Amino acid sequence: MKKYVVVILLVAFAGVVSAQETQRDIKSVDIKDINGANFNTSQILNDGPIVIDFWATWCKPCVKELMILDDYYIDWQEETGVKIYAVSIDDSQSMAKVAPFVNGKAWEYEILLDPNGDFKRAMGVINVPHTFVFDKDGNLMYQHSSFTEGDENKLHKIIVKVANGESIEETIDIIEQE
Repeated sequence: MKKYVVVILLVAFAGVVSAQETQRDIKSVDIKDINGANFNTSQILNDGPIVIDFWATWCKPCVKELMILDDYYIDWQEETGVKIYAVSIDDSQSMAKVAPFVNGKAWEYEILLDPNGDFKRAMGVINVPHTFVFDKDGNLMYQHSSFTEGDENKLHKIIVKVANGESIEETIDIIEQE
């Protein structure tokens, strides 16, 4: 009887450990892709760093940031394997403007739509632009709200560290001092 209790406890403990290992900081929420198809944010996966950038068409700093990130995106992908998801928080009234807006910019990264703000709320986003960096397992490594020219260089340093599996603590300390 004692053997069975020990086995059951070990199996239960292993289940808890494996559940903790698979937990991701990217919340699972149903939103849309740029074509209007359903997309669950649990599908946000990558073999390298993941950047999720919340933005809106009416937000000038957001658009400026995304334009600059697009300039570097291909190089950053080759260097680090990063994948960027730009999540528009434009509401249902202005959502129809997002696809033509994005198509006019020819951005290379994936565009997602969060017209009801469900993903935004789940991730604790208050203001845009708001940028998150996750490791390949979906663990939150860094986040930043707002955008000023030069922030892309700081973001690049963090992405490189995350891609290499290095600690970003020192990098963040340096960035905050700049």
